[in-house]
Amino acid sequence: MIGDPPGLSSHVTSPKSAWPALWALVVGFFMILVDTTIVSVANPRIMKGLDADINAVIWVTSAYLLAYAVPLLVTGRLGDRFGPKRIYLIGLVVFTLASAWCGASTSIEMLIAARTVQGLGASLLTPQTMAVITRTFPPQSRGQAMSLWGATAAVATLVGPILGGFLVDGLGWQWIFFVNVPVGVVGFVLAWRLVPHLETHPHRFDLPGVGLWAVGMFALVFGIQEGQSHQWGQLWGPITIWAVIGFGIVVLAVFVWWQKVSTGEPLLPLALFRVRNFALGNLAIGMVGLAVTANSLPLVFYYQLVLGFSPTRAALQLVPMALLSGALAPLVGRLVDRYPARYLATFGLATMALAMGWYALWLVPDESLWWRLLLPSALMGLGGAFTWSPIGVTATRDLSPRNAGAGSGVYNSVRQVGSVLGSAAIAALMQAQLAALLPGGGQAASAAEASGQLPPLLRAGFAQAMANSMLLPAAAALVGAVVAACFAISGGERGRPDVPAVSGAGVH
Repeated sequence: MIGDPPGLSSHVTSPKSAWPALWALVVGFFMILVDTTIVSVANPRIMKGLDADINAVIWVTSAYLLAYAVPLLVTGRLGDRFGPKRIYLIGLVVFTLASAWCGASTSIEMLIAARTVQGLGASLLTPQTMAVITRTFPPQSRGQAMSLWGATAAVATLVGPILGGFLVDGLGWQWIFFVNVPVGVVGFVLAWRLVPHLETHPHRFDLPGVGLWAVGMFALVFGIQEGQSHQWGQLWGPITIWAVIGFGIVVLAVFVWWQKVSTGEPLLPLALFRVRNFALGNLAIGMVGLAVTANSLPLVFYYQLVLGFSPTRAALQLVPMALLSGALAPLVGRLVDRYPARYLATFGLATMALAMGWYALWLVPDESLWWRLLLPSALMGLGGAFTWSPIGVTATRDLSPRNAGAGSGVYNSVRQVGSVLGSAAIAALMQAQLAALLPGGGQAASAAEASGQLPPLLRAGFAQAMANSMLLPAAAALVGAVVAACFAISGGERGRPDVPAVSGAGVH
């Protein structure tokens, strides 16, 4: 069993003791979030190195996100049952070993398999960070703690492509994965020393629910991402893409029904959604996950294949995002403890939507205008800084410590579901736009593999396809802004108080 080193208490009793534990957990959390986006900047090089097409290389991201998202409804509960520290350390070990496997992959199929295992490790690790915040920090200082969590999420999402650019150009695409090994070792030692045990709670696990959730999500994501590759028609024999998508939706509907009627402990505690801010916070963070993931792919392909930028130069275009988001995170953390999160989150998401729409207007095949794209990049950083922490605080504020693990698992799962749907949807949209706007459609990928940059005749159409694709994440961010505007000012005013502890029968 993985436990505490001698001298550490089994309970956190003060915010002072909670901060070192949170900083230790942030190391691993940062690493797995970087891996959510770091692959995007390496996609063109992976395509060339492993002889893959655009759809196959996007599966490298989608497989990771899918394996990350599906188990989150269970892994949050595992932290409640066996302790956040134990599950965090196990997840960190799985993730680190899988990272080494990713770097050693010699085919696109092997890389996708390794990324799937990596996603499983990430799903074990992620919910424990938010559960520690909710269970160790008092409500009056939780905003500052959540601001660190939110800043980590925002900065990691933006730093991923930048770090990836330097590694791909300097050492090769394999090193975007190998770099996780030493970081994982350091993170393990810090968590082992600094994170204490928290009280555990008994849980029973809904295995039929797990199966329904996994099958439904896979069918939905597979159908969306593979749709354009099969012209939204026949897949195998009489089975069509639409049949696969429909099957996934039906299975997910059965999953929700099962959560309502099952007499055991539900995998998805529907009772938690009676808390208004929790329900709205989950919807908002799902839109954020979709927008952020879908935003990065068109930009990276545009910079490298249309403008001919190296991975490093393409990544540097995102520096204003990272700088502004990181610099403003402490300020936003203080504001969250003093002002309604509704206003902050609405401003952040609306600003993100505006930045993505701005990108859509300015993605043109003119390399001399590259400098002006730094402006929407900076606006994205401003919006991101005001997004993560306010939504996280709002979603978890009214949950009791006993529901922290379940609530954290649901919240992180919804965020990742948004990400994986964003990855699948943007892949389908990009392919559809390329087919419509390029001579020969999907053959653009082959040209890119051969030269590293598209032939001049294809650049205008490719740029327009990427610009049109940017409207998807912009729309998602705008929907998120509308949702955030509906947050209750506080749980005691227009939201509902926390529901009874989610465990055992009778809680639906």
